[in-house]
Amino acid sequence: MTAVTDHTEHERERDEPPAEPSSTDGTPGEARTAGETSAAGEGPASGEARHGSSEDVWDDGLIARRGGATSSSGAPSGGPSGAPSVTPSGAPSSTSASSSTYCSTSASSGTSSSTSSGISTAYEGPLRARLDALRELVGLSRTRLDSATLAEAGRVLDEAAARRRLSGRHTVVAIAGATGSGKSTLFNALAGVTISETGVRRPTTAAPIGCSWTDGAAGLLDRLGIPGRLRRRPLQGPDLNTLEGLVLIDLPDHDSAVGEHRAHVDRILALVDAVIWVVDPEKYADAMLHERYLRPMAGHAEVTFVVLNQVDRLPGDAADQVLDDLRRLLDEDGIALGEHGEPGATVLSLSALTGEGVDELRDSLGQFTKERGAAARRIAADLDAAADELWPVYAAGAGTHGGRGGVRIGLSEEAREEFADRLADAVGAAAAGQAAERAWRRNAGKACGTPWLRLWRWYEAQRSPLNVGWPAAREPADEEATARQRVEHAVRTVADEAAAGLPQPWGQAVREAAVRGAEGLPEALDELTVSAGVPEGRPPRPGWWPVAVFAQAAMTMLQVVGGLWLVAQIIGIAVPNLGVPVLLMLAGIVGGPCVEWGSRMAARGPARRYGADAERRLREAAAGCGRARVLDPVAAELLRYLEVREQYVRVTGAVVG
Repeated sequence: MTAVTDHTEHERERDEPPAEPSSTDGTPGEARTAGETSAAGEGPASGEARHGSSEDVWDDGLIARRGGATSSSGAPSGGPSGAPSVTPSGAPSSTSASSSTYCSTSASSGTSSSTSSGISTAYEGPLRARLDALRELVGLSRTRLDSATLAEAGRVLDEAAARRRLSGRHTVVAIAGATGSGKSTLFNALAGVTISETGVRRPTTAAPIGCSWTDGAAGLLDRLGIPGRLRRRPLQGPDLNTLEGLVLIDLPDHDSAVGEHRAHVDRILALVDAVIWVVDPEKYADAMLHERYLRPMAGHAEVTFVVLNQVDRLPGDAADQVLDDLRRLLDEDGIALGEHGEPGATVLSLSALTGEGVDELRDSLGQFTKERGAAARRIAADLDAAADELWPVYAAGAGTHGGRGGVRIGLSEEAREEFADRLADAVGAAAAGQAAERAWRRNAGKACGTPWLRLWRWYEAQRSPLNVGWPAAREPADEEATARQRVEHAVRTVADEAAAGLPQPWGQAVREAAVRGAEGLPEALDELTVSAGVPEGRPPRPGWWPVAVFAQAAMTMLQVVGGLWLVAQIIGIAVPNLGVPVLLMLAGIVGGPCVEWGSRMAARGPARRYGADAERRLREAAAGCGRARVLDPVAAELLRYLEVREQYVRVTGAVVG
């Protein structure tokens, strides 16, 4: 017996060729309903009322039996609702729902299935905040990460948007398992009628078959790519309300020898709200099942059922032993088991052939479906999986330090000061300060020194080609004012310091920003040594310089007067008196060097301050140039990373303080 709601129309379908789906949900009857609603000017509420009154109408597009009626009503194939087009296979032509539109309202462009169901899937509270954060995260990361890295995150956003626009009062559950595990038998047992073929021939199920317990699931089945000819309804009976809202999908074998069958399984498992894994006593420990499916989907435990089928083949208490061993394997896979009221996977044992334990599974599915939270749980689990996959590219220290320990992000003050010191050393700031100090002392010696000593130094300087005896003024920086290698080393060092603890993509971005900023930095520092180095001309003179100059002039005058007096006495012009002129000369000869020595002592402090000021100016200029060209771009990259890391923390569901 085959499960069909309207047997008369189903018989007529056998004599008529199947028609192409005329709308997103593949149901021409619904397109006609939407067209009539639009023509009559009625809103969704009236459409829902009319749908509710049509008890004998099933809008899930079983072989699209109302194709002729739709064409006669004049409704376009796309439907007036503006639903997206569908490929010939029934699958949506594109999952073009972008990450920026997953939370948009589907009222203006909703499918007829969402109109008929009247309820769309809602993502509220933390889940919506996490989806918003993931959308922001993907947007901020596009220029730093390749598309392959962000592909899974984009898929989660697209699927969340697609699922949100569809019915929220339906729960899509897939039955998956290996060859001979009894999936189709269990599928038929839950439906109460033979829907999926069973038999010894392997593989038996070649394409996914859908069975809906409630109207309005056409859009969900379209999303899974299940054509109308493979959509069924369960047997009408007292157990029908128990599974109200359930959409059950019988999948091909996940270990089928036919590649197309495995492709169906992998595609639909990524779209359904929950999965029932059917295992048998012989293959419940199959490595392919655990390594390819159960272990990678350990985070989806809350939307996972694991059923040990064919327990009627086990003698005595062997069923309990096998079930315990199955629980042990699931625990090793990292799957939380829903025991003692804790959230996790539901593990049951049953016999689909004899009916033992099927009622318990039906009750569990009924409670699970009535909660209407499976879609949100599935999206939350997908978010967790995407966040785990993105951990190495967003979490500090995941790449270099290999752990989830806290690593300080950014440049410390010590690193900034060290960078400034290296640039100052490259421009010769210390040498410029020493040159400025020598210049100040040299000018002080010229102004306050004895004329005879200055004359002697000038004479020695003229005789010596190397100007020995008179420290000639030196430029604060020679032709190689900045050592290019020193500058490059300083940039590399500060870039490595800034990138320490960052994931590889963001560390590379920081280094590239530093390298870009370092282009032309040596030339800019060369210009600074000229403009911000020792100023040209004489250094400023302190207030005591005139007094020292006057005192040195007085000492010179004493020497001259005393000398002339002695000469006058020798030639007989003046009265002989050697005491006074000798004392005058001695006072001038001794006083001159004393004034020069005192001036030199007094000039140490101002000369040192003058040199330190010149070094400070050059150091600050070099630091400012390095900050504008290197540190600011690096800081911008670090701020960008901190922003995306904050969004990543929101995606994981952690509270950002």
